[in-house]
Amino acid sequence: MAEKKATKAATTKTAAKKETTKKTITKKVELVINAETVGFKAGDVYNALAAAEKALTVAEIAKAAKIATEEAYLGIGWLLKEGKVKDDNNKIVLA
Repeated sequence: MAEKKATKAATTKTAAKKETTKKTITKKVELVINAETVGFKAGDVYNALAAAEKALTVAEIAKAAKIATEEAYLGIGWLLKEGKVKDDNNKIVLA
């Protein structure tokens, strides 16, 4: 009977350990939205696209520019308004 209790306790500990490893860590990004910072993000996006020399998804742009996806969207919006980028089948490319 003591063996069953020990096995049950070990199983419970293992299940609890697995549960804690499944937690994901989220990174909070605080965006400062003004003309200066959005302009800098537009520059980051433009430089990432120029270096890649091909159309990229928003996630690829964010990774290449080392910025958050939200920041990439701000920069893309700025560049779309200026006519410097265009949409090419859900990818962004220099115009």
